[in-house]
Amino acid sequence: MSIWRTQTSVEQLRKYSRETLADTIDIRVTEIGSDFLRATMPVSPRTHQPMGVLHGGASVALAETIGSIAATLCVDQEKYVCLGQEINANHLRPVSSGIVTATARPFHIGKRSQVWHIEIRDEQDRLVCVSRLTMAVVDRPSRPGDEPSAVPQK
Repeated sequence: MSIWRTQTSVEQLRKYSRETLADTIDIRVTEIGSDFLRATMPVSPRTHQPMGVLHGGASVALAETIGSIAATLCVDQEKYVCLGQEINANHLRPVSSGIVTATARPFHIGKRSQVWHIEIRDEQDRLVCVSRLTMAVVDRPSRPGDEPSAVPQK
């Protein structure tokens, strides 16, 4: 059974991320499973810290991006928006090149909050970072111009 309230495609989610931080550091949604969302990000000088390995902030940006998209797909987007409330991350292994893959799965999908578990792995499937993301589910603003853009639907 799928957890998604909104049906979409990988292609639509990629279009949704144009001209955002995700686009800037080349985060790409790659798979929508029945209970998970997956994305990749290249590890290159654009995502390195000065020591030449993946910047912890880039890992957190990947985790928050994929978790936020997943959370949004679980709500009625005409009534609610999902906003990041808290994120933590444990950086477990340095990566200096290649691609990392993040997989977001829910711990809790509630009416007013969601908690997501995100694992980031390297190309050898070794755990690089684990993150927990708490999302607030709030009423969609009603004033024109205040509405955040919603994740595209099929």
